[in-house]
Amino acid sequence: MTMLYKKILVAVDGSKEAELAFRKSVGIAARNQADLYLTSIIDNRSFGTIESYGREFAEESKRQAESLLSEYKNKAVEAGATEVHIVIEMGSPKTLIPVDLVRRFNIDLIICGATGTNSAERIFMGSVSERIVRAAKCDVLIVRTEEKEA
Repeated sequence: MTMLYKKILVAVDGSKEAELAFRKSVGIAARNQADLYLTSIIDNRSFGTIESYGREFAEESKRQAESLLSEYKNKAVEAGATEVHIVIEMGSPKTLIPVDLVRRFNIDLIICGATGTNSAERIFMGSVSERIVRAAKCDVLIVRTEEKEA
């Protein structure tokens, strides 16, 4: 039996691992004719401690995320994904990705890289990928390898 996914969320943060997850998600979305939700979560938990600098940093982070996701959206459409949505949120990726966004968009598959850009946080508090696996009520694909050509 083959599982068909209709709403796929891929978490990207600019890391090499997220790039691998993005590429694999495009292939899966195209094969399943699924909606693809490209998401980037700007972790703003530390912004309050640097108030004056925090707003500028948050705005620049959002601009960078918009640029990255726009580029990814174009690549996804060129590769055959038909419905591609961009989702940029501020908050904790450990809650927003596996719980809030899954519920809001009725996601049935989350795809993310094995590690992301915040290695210091991973050492002390666990990785976002690990949290997604534990908290999500849908299937999760953790990507470690390149997308193979069919």
